[in-house]
Amino acid sequence: MKDYQTAFPDRYELLKAFAHENRQNATLAEQVLWEHIRKKQLGVQFTRQHIIGDYIADFMAPDIRLIVEVDGGYHAEREQAEDDVIRTLNLNAMGFNVIRFTNEDVMYDIENVVEVLKKYINDYV
Repeated sequence: MKDYQTAFPDRYELLKAFAHENRQNATLAEQVLWEHIRKKQLGVQFTRQHIIGDYIADFMAPDIRLIVEVDGGYHAEREQAEDDVIRTLNLNAMGFNVIRFTNEDVMYDIENVVEVLKKYINDYV
C-alpha cells in the first residue's frame, strides 16, 4: 500500500489526464534522463509523471521517497522559482526528498546527473 498522499478525488482525474499527456509529450531532457534511470538501471524503480498530493513529479523512486525534477528555462523566472520552493517544501513535508536538475544539466552533463543520483541512492541504501 502507498504511504504517500494522492490528490483529492475532485482533482485526481484532471491530474491523471495531465500526467498521461506529460508522459506522451515528454521534453527532450526528460526523455534523455528516463533512458538512464528506467528499468532499475540505478538499482531502484523510477516512475514518470507520478501524482503526489496535488503535484505531478517528473520522476519518482517510491521505495526511497525521491523525486527528481527536470526544470526548463521558465523555472528561472521569479514567480516560478518561488512556486518551486513552495512545491519542494510541500513535498518535503510529505516525506520526499527532491533533487532538481536543469534541462541543460541533463542534456550536456548527463554523466554528472547520473552520478548525483547514484550517490543519493547509495547513501540512502
